[in-house]
Amino acid sequence: MIIDYVGVKEINGSLIVIDGVKDAFFDEVVDIRLDNGSVRQGRIVQMEGEKIVVQVFEGTNTISLTNTRTRLTGHPMEMPLSPEIVGRVFNGAGKPIDGLGDVFPEKKYDINGSPINPVSRVYPQNYINTGISTIDTLTTLIRGQKLPIFSGSGMNHNELAVQIVRQAKIADEAGQGFGIVFAAMGVKNDVAEYFRKSFEESGVLQRVVMFINLANDPIIERILTPRCALATAEYLAFEQDMHILVIMTDMTSYAEALREFSSSKGEIPGRKGYPGYLYSDLASMYERAGMIKGRSGSVTQIPILTMPNDDITHPIPDLTGYITEGQIVLDRELQGQGIYPPVSVLPSLSRLMKDGIGKGFTREDHPALANQLFASYAKVMDARSLASVIGEEELSPIDKKYIQFGKLFESEFVNQGANANRPIEQSLDIGWQLLSHLPKSELDRVDDETLNAHYIENIDSQPSKSDKKA
Repeated sequence: MIIDYVGVKEINGSLIVIDGVKDAFFDEVVDIRLDNGSVRQGRIVQMEGEKIVVQVFEGTNTISLTNTRTRLTGHPMEMPLSPEIVGRVFNGAGKPIDGLGDVFPEKKYDINGSPINPVSRVYPQNYINTGISTIDTLTTLIRGQKLPIFSGSGMNHNELAVQIVRQAKIADEAGQGFGIVFAAMGVKNDVAEYFRKSFEESGVLQRVVMFINLANDPIIERILTPRCALATAEYLAFEQDMHILVIMTDMTSYAEALREFSSSKGEIPGRKGYPGYLYSDLASMYERAGMIKGRSGSVTQIPILTMPNDDITHPIPDLTGYITEGQIVLDRELQGQGIYPPVSVLPSLSRLMKDGIGKGFTREDHPALANQLFASYAKVMDARSLASVIGEEELSPIDKKYIQFGKLFESEFVNQGANANRPIEQSLDIGWQLLSHLPKSELDRVDDETLNAHYIENIDSQPSKSDKKA
């Protein structure tokens, strides 16, 4: 029996309250029919006995206490999916906006996903090549990993996201495909157009599923966007056996929408006004990355977030760092020097890279090279700190060597340009060329056999072989 509930008891922003509702469940989708014949959708976000609170996706404009008839659908928010969705563009709520018509679904997925049994998880090992030296060499992205990018307002993380989408690839295994699900949340129209145009011009749109939520769209749509994207990724990975990379930008916009939504429900705020359940809410999305035993596909995540006031201790990056397996940190000072991508090497790390690099994965010398580059660059920071106190002229000869190494490292290894797509072998070779500017005795993180095989004697008298002009 279909029951319509006439009228609403209360309207508060995008929320409506309906009383006397039976047999409803949390997150259930409802249809709201207005007197003028239009139909809106919402979902149940709070329940108290027979009183439910519904968040209306399209907002509550023109809704009054008496002009609605609400009907329960009996199912949660679902994303219609089929293999043909690759190459399509959707809004934040999963509705097509590319003019190609509706999706004829092979099946429908609950956007909240299904928790992965920890026993069924497969430990991630194989890496994804991004063509970016600092990521591939020092913070290697592993399939099934969640590796966020911590950026700042006004920095070029959008360009970096586009470059990763354009260049990311895996070794083809048993004919498995590689695809990208790209979710943009709270972006302005020009940024959304930049993403779409960049993907079209580079020819990668045919392997990308795009979800775009604009800054002037309802906040409820912003809350749905990453979940719709992840439901799509899970379908393509675990039903279609593809390796899927999910890029979500900007998670700060998502968290601010969640804060606004929580405030409208009258919930007690936590740190900086964010809801107390921000940690578990972020975890419910980040933990949807991974690989499952018996399935050949994988879901890998790169969430991008802008740190308010460049504060890495802010609740959003702080909680994200607890949940994810490392982070890539962008540095405003490096960007000011014209270095792209402005990856700050020392605070960046990938906790899973140790098991996905080396012999059989990238190259045998990769682990030793990465350790030595980290150690040597850390000494560069020490030498620069000392130079700021006593002056560079007063430094010891070895400290001056490190100062020289630091300049070369930033200009030739970190800096590579938005169009440079470096194979992993080239990145590793550049790393060895730079380390060869230091005395052999300083390279104490590398065994003698590896060092003798890759160290270049008298390199200061040779021209640089890096692709500095790329």
